[in-house]
Amino acid sequence: MSWITPIPTARCHGADEPTRTVVSNLPYEDQRPRNQPNRRYAGNAVKTNKYTLWSFLPINLCEQFRRLANIYFVGIAALNFIPEVNAFQPQVALIPICVILTLTAIKDAWEDFRRYQSDRELNGTPCLVYSRSQHGFVERRWKDIQVGDFVQVLANDIIPADILLLHASDPNGVCHMETANLDGETNLKQRRVVSSFCAVKSPFDPLSFNATVICEKPNNNLNHFKGFLEKDQIKIGFGIESLLLRGCTVRNTAAASGIVVYAGHDTKSMLNNNRPRCKRSRVERKMNKEVLCCVFLLFCMCLIGAVGHVIWLKTFSSVPIYFIPDSDGNETPSVVAGVYRFLTMIILLQVIIPISLYLSIELVKMGQVFFITQDIDLYDKEKDTRMQCRALNITEDLGQIQYVFSDKTGTLTENKMVFRRCTIMGTEYPHTENAVRLAILAGDADVEEHVLYQQNTRPPLFSLEEAHDLEVGGHVRSSALPMDRHRHRDSTAGIPSLAFSSPLEREVIPDQNLLRSVKEVERRGVAGHWGLQGATHLEFFLALAICNTVVVSTETAQRQRVRGPHNSSRSRGLLPECMEGLFAQFPCLRQLSSCLKSVSCRRHSLSEDPVQSTLYDIPTSSSSVVSEDEVQGTPCKGHTRRRQTWTASSLAGPKEVHYEAQSPDEAALVHAAKAYGFTLLERTPSHVSVRLPSGTTLTYEVLDVLTFDSVRSRMSIIVRHPHTKEIILYTKGADSGIMERLQNSFEDRSQMKSESRVIANKTQKHLDMYANDGLRTLCFTRKVVSEKNYYDWLVLRQGAMAAIDRKDELVRKTAADMETNLTLLGATGIEDRLQENVPETIQALREAGIQVCVLTGDKLETAVNIAYSCKLLDQQDLVFTFNTENTEVCKNMLSGTLAQLPLYDTQEAKVSVGLVIDGRTLGLLLDSDLQEGFVQLCTHCRAILCCRTTPLQKSRVVTLLRSKLGVMTLAIGDGANDVNMIQAADVGVGISGQEGMQAVMASDFAISRFKHLKKLLLVHGHWCYNRLANMIIYFFYKNVAYVNLLFWYQFFCGFSGTAMIDYWFMIFFNLFFTSAPPIMFGIMDREVSAAVLLQLPELYRRGQHEGGYRRSTFWIAIADAFYQSLVCFFVPYWTYKGSDIDIFTLGTPMNTASLFTIIFHLAIEIKSWTVVHWVIMVGSVVVYFVVTLAFCAMCVSCNPPSDPYWTMQEQMSDPMFYLVCILTTVVALLPRYTLHALRGTLVPSDHLRARQIDNMPPHHRDLWLQEWKKLKDLCASYPSLSSSTAQRYSTAQSPSLTPVQDPSPSLAQSPSLTLVQDPSPSLAQSPSLTLVQDPSPALAQSPSLTLVQDPSPSLAQSPSLTLVQDPSPSLAQSPSLTAVQDPSPSLAQSLNPKLAPNQGLNSAAL
Repeated sequence: MSWITPIPTARCHGADEPTRTVVSNLPYEDQRPRNQPNRRYAGNAVKTNKYTLWSFLPINLCEQFRRLANIYFVGIAALNFIPEVNAFQPQVALIPICVILTLTAIKDAWEDFRRYQSDRELNGTPCLVYSRSQHGFVERRWKDIQVGDFVQVLANDIIPADILLLHASDPNGVCHMETANLDGETNLKQRRVVSSFCAVKSPFDPLSFNATVICEKPNNNLNHFKGFLEKDQIKIGFGIESLLLRGCTVRNTAAASGIVVYAGHDTKSMLNNNRPRCKRSRVERKMNKEVLCCVFLLFCMCLIGAVGHVIWLKTFSSVPIYFIPDSDGNETPSVVAGVYRFLTMIILLQVIIPISLYLSIELVKMGQVFFITQDIDLYDKEKDTRMQCRALNITEDLGQIQYVFSDKTGTLTENKMVFRRCTIMGTEYPHTENAVRLAILAGDADVEEHVLYQQNTRPPLFSLEEAHDLEVGGHVRSSALPMDRHRHRDSTAGIPSLAFSSPLEREVIPDQNLLRSVKEVERRGVAGHWGLQGATHLEFFLALAICNTVVVSTETAQRQRVRGPHNSSRSRGLLPECMEGLFAQFPCLRQLSSCLKSVSCRRHSLSEDPVQSTLYDIPTSSSSVVSEDEVQGTPCKGHTRRRQTWTASSLAGPKEVHYEAQSPDEAALVHAAKAYGFTLLERTPSHVSVRLPSGTTLTYEVLDVLTFDSVRSRMSIIVRHPHTKEIILYTKGADSGIMERLQNSFEDRSQMKSESRVIANKTQKHLDMYANDGLRTLCFTRKVVSEKNYYDWLVLRQGAMAAIDRKDELVRKTAADMETNLTLLGATGIEDRLQENVPETIQALREAGIQVCVLTGDKLETAVNIAYSCKLLDQQDLVFTFNTENTEVCKNMLSGTLAQLPLYDTQEAKVSVGLVIDGRTLGLLLDSDLQEGFVQLCTHCRAILCCRTTPLQKSRVVTLLRSKLGVMTLAIGDGANDVNMIQAADVGVGISGQEGMQAVMASDFAISRFKHLKKLLLVHGHWCYNRLANMIIYFFYKNVAYVNLLFWYQFFCGFSGTAMIDYWFMIFFNLFFTSAPPIMFGIMDREVSAAVLLQLPELYRRGQHEGGYRRSTFWIAIADAFYQSLVCFFVPYWTYKGSDIDIFTLGTPMNTASLFTIIFHLAIEIKSWTVVHWVIMVGSVVVYFVVTLAFCAMCVSCNPPSDPYWTMQEQMSDPMFYLVCILTTVVALLPRYTLHALRGTLVPSDHLRARQIDNMPPHHRDLWLQEWKKLKDLCASYPSLSSSTAQRYSTAQSPSLTPVQDPSPSLAQSPSLTLVQDPSPSLAQSPSLTLVQDPSPALAQSPSLTLVQDPSPSLAQSPSLTLVQDPSPSLAQSPSLTAVQDPSPSLAQSLNPKLAPNQGLNSAAL
């Protein structure tokens, strides 16, 4: 359709105007660049590298000096050039900072060089640009393209710039574009020529183009584009549907041509090509405070040195002869000398600020990221994707997460939509046969039991790909199908396929009642006139087929792909005997069997094809390319009888079509319509064709498409009927956006027709039922529009589409004006199954102390159902539901709920609280007046579920809780609507799912499954946080311990700033001798294994409370450093006191003992030793001795008058040297070692116990872990159980437990009492349990008591306790028996299986 508006407009040429004006470059081709009309706009050459050969050094240094630490150390080195205050040779003082700056510069230069090579290759890519002089398209390079050039892109070529599509080889003016390079989406997107610009079938002549393109300024929004073509005061509007994006690939189109509107860095792809986000982790922010503490400590030590030097000078009555006067021969005053010594002490003690800490942290994080990405458990074999770390500097934040905010669809669920049931005109069709098929495909063994979202990790019994008929003779062949299935899955892992095209989604078995209704209408011949009674069913399926944006692929329009080797043994597999027996046993499955065999006939040709059906994109010129439809269209040779059942396979016809949808919902609905014979054959911008069950093809003229947006929650299509010529509007959307727009809506009940009211009420009930079952619901409506009303509306629509300011708002308003007085056709229920292990992951996160909040756009009933399925909510939870639009009511509900919460938060009766909020109510709670109460309520809830939320509300919830509570937050999602939430959280995690890669591109970490979040946080997050925290603490300790050696020596040299250690050794000590061990410590240390961390999620809590990096931990390490430095200084000092050794001979044992102390200190802290640990630790000591011996042998006059020549050789020949080093190291480390031993013996932490369990043999480790979990369950059942009792119980080693149950009917009447025999002493001391101590032998021989074999697996490992149920009141009065009230609900159910689930042991008396 055309949008031509005779409205004059003013052209905008200024660079600062809100629009961009583009004209053709062809008339100015021979003129100079300064005369080009589009010269103000960026060219198409891209430059992502930061440096040139001449600018590298200054720019890189400026960037490095943004770090205050580098400025500090350069200032210290410059200070050393002042003769009055220098402590070392000035040139040598520059070595440490120069080494750090050089290493960083080399790393930056290498990264920038790789970017330069990539830019050079990209800019040199050839393309076709129209030339006026040659009257055709000529080959040029990408970097030569300018805005205003005409570019032609051929099939399978990458688009070089953002091009406004003006011509396409397709007769319908359509160009298909694949955006996988841009956003990761593999499904095709349609682009069409600007409406009414030129005849699509005529050749395109750029020389005849004399219009002006006016569009919006460059922006990074990939989904929106607006502008218009202006020619002779006529405006032709266009949108994103006419823009070819740079970096995408043209598919299914021989050639497409257009004018460049954005080039180079102005293109949408480049504006979205952000560099990895630079975040600062919480540990780094806290570390900066510790650096300030070290600065304060350095100031204090320098001040002590300055004051001490002044006092020392005043002790001399006359000036000593060894005092050197200044240049004028005058003596330096004591105060000035004190100032000089203060600066000298800063130079001498500068190492207290760890210069290499920042570089070490970067290296450690790179190592952590490497091991995370290489984790095989985080690799998705199906998608061939591994975990991605896009932000390299916040890995430790993964170990401190307190709140997780998650999307639902595609994050918790598969986002693979399966059609389940529908309702048409108030009649519900459950599709029972289809539900049974889905249950079997899901691996459900019990076909009679319908369990929604049942998670099953076992392979399915069979798949439709493996179900094939027999040849004549009917013999069943039962080959090793599981092995073949496994082999096929291995061979095809990671191979891309069509979007949303799995058999689970494609195949739909029709409901027989609905099928008969459709056939009856067809038989009566009402298909040609849609207004008659009974045609509503046909209208419903027509709406399913055409009210969407699905792209149709056929034999000629499908992406061409190459095939790999195929395993024919799998394809020849037939229905197993077990399945035939299952069909024979259940009569309801006989029809399903015939349907499956009918489907298998259609697929039988695949078994005889020597090539595999998995496809890859290649150019169509390859001779090995075979269309997928050509294979699937082969007749079934083994099928000799024609099936009489009317199914999807019989309706499909001889020519198969394939669908590629941007949304899995649309794909499921189109396949459902196809199952009933309404096959979508073709879709172009001008028409859409549907084949009816009778074989008749209807081709509708498409007048307009009102695309979906989250505000309206609807999408519509306006078509003209080919026979009646009526203008019909088909609309689909959520019930919240449809029901209020029905003809005679609920608000006008006085004029509502009785029939319409009944249908609407019945449909609403069915929608509620679908939502309660966890299905996604959509309503479908129809409206006949008169010609006059349509053309009146079209004028407004044209003006809205040609607008630039407020275009979205105007377009949305015109769509809402059309979508009124709708007639309800029906509704659908689509299932989106949970991903694998989602309940277990959420349960583990909660045990780890992480609060999980789900923010979804689904309706409340659907979200609540899935919340229970994924264990976000539990049946025992107290759930508060907020669903109101009134602010006052919302305020009263909030205050009332907050008043009730203290009643449920007592130690005796602690109740788990859940919170469910509707989107409208959430908008009220986010207002400033109710924010404080909402935040307070969230702190009391173990689970939060927000429904009908918008992307903005998601980000506001995350921002509010993060800022108000000061907690570490993580947001995880898979779609574009989750980007705001992901960017608002401290840590953003994207899932590479069915909705493209926009969430991944905006995230810090990317995974492919929600279950991977469990190991990412509980294992890698725990490891990264503890490793980095321990390494930082150790770094501060190491530097303080070493620099204090120099400080203590100042008390014996008059605070003159003299060092007893050669300054080369001081430089080497931190740069080489002790640099590798802490880096290895930060990368590879492992306190607890991954298996134990996954089984004991509560170990994660230490990171949430900053248990690994507290201020107290820092000061304890500093105090220990002071003590160890005292020992390392005074033990050698007292040993050599009174001798005639020189200054470096005294410093050598101090330096050596300090190295041993620091290395062995780290050895005490290391939790797990590997070969790498031993090599680096021993290697550091070896390197120290090798370098020291070599330096002392070569340094004859390095530091006159005292040189270290042959110092180490002489020391190593003296036995006293070894004794001093050993004694000093032992005395220095004795307090820390003793503290570790006492803490591990008297007050062991949970991590220490877990490490002890981890070191046990496997069978003992499993037993201890079960005991640990049993204690945790016991504490959860009895909140009043004291912690001391829990600890005693956890360490008690009772041999076993044996449950006893009374089978007699009389005993079943007293379920509230339980007797326990022979408990362990520690358990008997529990204040909340009263147990039986050694009852009489008569009781053990009672005939009414019977031993049973372990009704609960958790009790199997503990057979030392005997549990019985009170058989009669007389037994309760026995002096040797005491009743126990409700040990746990799970125990009650295992003791008496006859009890109902909610009739367990009564716990009211506890």
